[in-house]
Order: sequence, then structure tokens, then C-alpha cells
Amino acid sequence: MRDLIITENITLDGVIDASEGWFDPAGAGAEGDRSDLEAALREQMAAADAFLVGRVTFEEMRGYWPKRTDDTTGVSAYLNTVSKYVVSRTLDDPAWEHTTVLRGDLAEEVRALKSAPGQDIVTTGSMTLTAGLIAAGLVDEYRLFVHPVVLGRGRQLFSDTTGVRKLRLAETRPFTSGIVLLRYRTAQRPDAGAAA
Repeated sequence: MRDLIITENITLDGVIDASEGWFDPAGAGAEGDRSDLEAALREQMAAADAFLVGRVTFEEMRGYWPKRTDDTTGVSAYLNTVSKYVVSRTLDDPAWEHTTVLRGDLAEEVRALKSAPGQDIVTTGSMTLTAGLIAAGLVDEYRLFVHPVVLGRGRQLFSDTTGVRKLRLAETRPFTSGIVLLRYRTAQRPDAGAAA
């Protein structure tokens, strides 16, 4: 069975809502060497052949990444070729190659994706979708890129979560930019060999 991985850029105080402008997806204007961070992103892209998002995040990405001709991170090329799945009841024509619109029950659609052959399924952004995946118990791993930023307001990753969720630390990795990757596995699924 394929793993469903939530990858989020997140502030130190848990905010994933980037509308305050604290996160730049292309890293333009970032200080210092980001080669170690970009290498980690390439590792993750190589391990995932499916990208799952909600409609709002999909439309934002579709309006940004396909037009990037100066992207040295590989994100643009990856998103243009990976199998993309958009959860939406209103999107008719995705207008981005390799995109499938999922209109059915979220849990059923995602379970079908997870049971199909392939590599990891990654979702990012998509605050409403992410909350639904967490509530349905479909998440196998969280990859949190913690930015050294505190906002004090904004939607948090687990703000809609009820009940205790036990997680197991799989990896911590600091980057020269000050960002730290925290990987957590859900308690019910074994780890397939992550380094700590």
C-alpha cells in the first residue's frame, strides 16, 4: 500500500496559512545557501509519483509553476509531469496535463489511490483537504518544513483536529537556511526505514 504524506511549510507556531506572505514557494530572495534544502525536496519528489491537492491550492499552483522557466529547484518540471489528483466538485477542466479530478467521497477516493501500485502520494497546502485527510485517518507521515517565523495568528495544521494523535519521530534535519525538517510517522503504520 502506498503512503500518503502531508508535506507542509509551517511556522514555528504551527501556522500553515501562507497568506501573510511569510513563505515564498520559489525561495526567491532567500538568504544563504539553499542547496541542502533543495536536495531534500528532490529526494521527496523522486519518492512520490502522485500529488494530491484541493481545488484552491491546485489553481494557485497551476497559475504559478507551469510558467516558471527559471526554476532551478526542479519543482516546476516535477509538477508538470507528476500525476496530479485534485479533490473538487466544481472543477471541470483542470487545464494542466496529467491531472485527474476526484469528485467522489474523499476517504473512498484516497483509499483507492493508496491501494493502487506506485510510490508515495504527497499533499501540500490544501488546508481543507488536509484537515479531511487527518480526520479520516488516512495520513501515514507528516513532513513539516519548520520555518524560523512566528506569526501568532493564522490557520494551523491541526486546528480542526479532535482527539489525541500519537506520532513517532522518524527524522529531524536542519538546513543552513534555518529551516528544519521534522518527519513524523503516524503510530498505526510502521516506518519503512527512515533515519532518525
